[in-house]
Amino acid sequence: MLTGTAPASGPVPAPVRKLRPVSADGTVLYAEVYGPEGAPAVVLSHGWTCSTLFWSHQLRVLAGDHRVVVYDQRGHGRSRTVGPAGCTTDALADDLEAVLAATLEPDEKAVLVGHSMGGMTLMAAAGRPGLRRHAAAALLCSTGSSRLVAESLLLPLRAGRLRDLLTTVILGARAPLGPVTPVSRALLKYGTMGPGAAPDRVAECARIVHACPRPIRVAWAHVLEELEIGHTVRELRVPTAIVAGAADRLTPPVHAHALAAELPECLGVEVLPGVGHMSPVEAPEAVTARIRALAETYLPGLPGQPRTAGAAKTGPASTTEPPGAPEPPDAAVPTSTTEPTRTTEEVV
Repeated sequence: MLTGTAPASGPVPAPVRKLRPVSADGTVLYAEVYGPEGAPAVVLSHGWTCSTLFWSHQLRVLAGDHRVVVYDQRGHGRSRTVGPAGCTTDALADDLEAVLAATLEPDEKAVLVGHSMGGMTLMAAAGRPGLRRHAAAALLCSTGSSRLVAESLLLPLRAGRLRDLLTTVILGARAPLGPVTPVSRALLKYGTMGPGAAPDRVAECARIVHACPRPIRVAWAHVLEELEIGHTVRELRVPTAIVAGAADRLTPPVHAHALAAELPECLGVEVLPGVGHMSPVEAPEAVTARIRALAETYLPGLPGQPRTAGAAKTGPASTTEPPGAPEPPDAAVPTSTTEPTRTTEEVV
């Protein structure tokens, strides 16, 4: 059994590589790789209005004996976007393929984890060659494939057209979130976290969400309001576990059970009592344990032993950057659009 020795609190370890994968439409993404080469690989995909910072709890624990890949969804964090027209589920699938190609060996398998919109990314990419080539197993956290507005519990109203309309207005609100205040933290907690969420974790999520640019938040809200990717769920043909929060108002457990009914190899649904939508931050121990269990079961190799898949990536797309090396401003990062789904540049 793989047993992590990293602390569950404290600073996040430094990434061993920072990369700029380029997606199919030329969008320049930002990705980081943590942990030892040759260790079992895990790829983490965050949700709407979040960033790589969302996975800090998982990085602290898993990076000691796993190779962990995190990336910013387009428009979020340090990833760029080609504008609102580039905000589609197909683009999310393109981006995931680009990240997998840039960070994994051609024949290397990984556990893929998606939270909220990150889970929708995995489902959107389920039939793609890149995902099928690299996915050994998957974990879907607090996510759904359709009817996000209709099933939302943000408002204490009877289900129907009025609730749908008001929910759509709230999710797509163009008002700036502004600085993090006690009031904004309370609103964020109500909408996205369980009633017992620890204050420091509420504050952590508030800092991440408030950092998302308003145009990106609004553009993706419109995509999620109209989301309909239920037809892709059956294409996710790898062992897949599901985690849901019992107090999730955005993607309540009804979505998890609907996904379980459609997935070809569902490993079951774990509903976490008292947990809201931000399950990897609210209940990091439970989510991280599920990731570790999937890696132990479906990935070859132990810490300190080489993968059978081959050596570390070589060449310009994967030159190792010394931990802690400074990162230049975005404008100084060279990019390329040749063979876009496999192109990347090292951040040096």
